Amino acid sequence: MLVKDWMSEHVITLDENVSIMKAIQVLKEHKIRRIPVTREGKLVGIVTDRDIKEATPSKITTFEVHEMYYLLSELKLKDVMTKDPLTVKPDDTVEYAAVLMLENKISGLPVVTDDGQVVGIITQTDIFKLFVNITGIYYSPYQICLLINHSNELLELFQILKDFQVTVYSLLTWKEETALPTEGESKTSSSEENKRIVFVRLEEMGQEKLETLLQELNKKFRVLYHLKEDISKLPRKEIKNKEESFI
Repeated sequence: MLVKDWMSEHVITLDENVSIMKAIQVLKEHKIRRIPVTREGKLVGIVTDRDIKEATPSKITTFEVHEMYYLLSELKLKDVMTKDPLTVKPDDTVEYAAVLMLENKISGLPVVTDDGQVVGIITQTDIFKLFVNITGIYYSPYQICLLINHSNELLELFQILKDFQVTVYSLLTWKEETALPTEGESKTSSSEENKRIVFVRLEEMGQEKLETLLQELNKKFRVLYHLKEDISKLPRKEIKNKEESFI
């Protein structure tokens, strides 16, 4: 999973000498939260809506309106931007970008070429989209979570699912370092390091078929949980009529 396949390619950039007033207009018009800042076409910084809010006078101020607008017109992006921001390359993995954002507590990264040209931007929203696509939740309401003893048992899991003629929309797995011991096995068993958690999303099926499948899976593995989710009735955030102002 490469950054270039999930980044937003139509990224808006502004020169470092552009005024904050212009940046405010761009942020509002395009409903974005960050803008890469360039010098002669190459990345030198990034400015966010938070940077601009912190740089603008408070609503409770002694400034007259014309004084405030004059101040903002004189203040340039180079005065408030984060210089030399963290970046990723188009051929970096999305996983690397996600860890970089997580460890540095940032929500977006410019994507640049080796010579510093901005070719995109990848944000938390892009990561969320990828995660949702990987899980398959848009296509399948059923998720089954299993604990298996070794990655080799994935073949047996696939065979059971094949025998039941069910469509698999996604399968996610990782080593479970803190997995509970199976019956008759101590927590310090040497096989502990081989245990894996497996999450499978399956096509919708009748209750009787589902119960039979779960019984068969429990014969070989430990079914930790199974559930059915309905995303057709998601709660929606209330849309505010009044847009938030920067100044």
